[in-house]
Amino acid sequence: MTRVPLAVYAEDPVLRAGITAQLRPRPEVEVLAAEEESRARVSLVVVDQVDENAERLLRRLQRSSATRTGLVVGRFEQNSLQTAIECGVAAVIRRAEASQDRLVAAVSALAKGEAVLPGDLLGKLLDHVGRLQRSVLDPRGLGMSTLTAREADMLRLLSEGLDTAEIAAKMSFSERTVKNVLHQVTTRLELRNRAHAVGYALRHGLI
Repeated sequence: MTRVPLAVYAEDPVLRAGITAQLRPRPEVEVLAAEEESRARVSLVVVDQVDENAERLLRRLQRSSATRTGLVVGRFEQNSLQTAIECGVAAVIRRAEASQDRLVAAVSALAKGEAVLPGDLLGKLLDHVGRLQRSVLDPRGLGMSTLTAREADMLRLLSEGLDTAEIAAKMSFSERTVKNVLHQVTTRLELRNRAHAVGYALRHGLI
C-alpha cells in the first residue's frame, strides 16, 4: 500500500495535534512534519470556521502548493461553501463528524482526484449552480461549458469533417440554422472562423 503524504494545517495547535493523533497510526496516511510539507499530496486545514484567517491560509495553499486541499471545520456558515470552493477546497468534513475512518476516506479520495462533501452541502452546491445557470447563463443561451448542447453537437460534427449540408441533414436543421449557430459561436467567443471554433472547443474539453 502506498501511503498518502499529508500536511495538516491549523491555527490552533490543539486542533492540529488532535487530527495528527487520529491519522498517524493509520497505514494509509503519512502525516508529515512541518519541514516535510513540500512532499504532501493532500493538505487538511482544520479550523473553527471559514473566517478571514482561514481564507488567507486556504488561498496561500492554493497559490503555493500542488496538493489537493480538504477542510475540517467546526461551523460552516451559509456563504462559506462558495469561499471554500473559490479557494480550491475539494473536501469538507464537519469536525463533529471527523472520525478516524472518515478522515482517512477523505484523504484517500482527495489523493485520487475525487471530491467529498456532506449531503446537505452537496445540495447547496447544486442549488447554487442551478441559480447561476438560470440567472446568468440561460438568458444568454449558454450552458455551464460556454456552449449549448446544440452548439457542441455542431462543432463535434464539424470536427469530424462534415460540411454545413451534412450537419444540417444529420441534426434535422436547415443549412441556414447551422450557419447561424456556428456564426453565433464564433462571434460570441471572439473566434476567427469555424476551424478556430473547433480548435477552441477541443482545447477546452467542450467537445
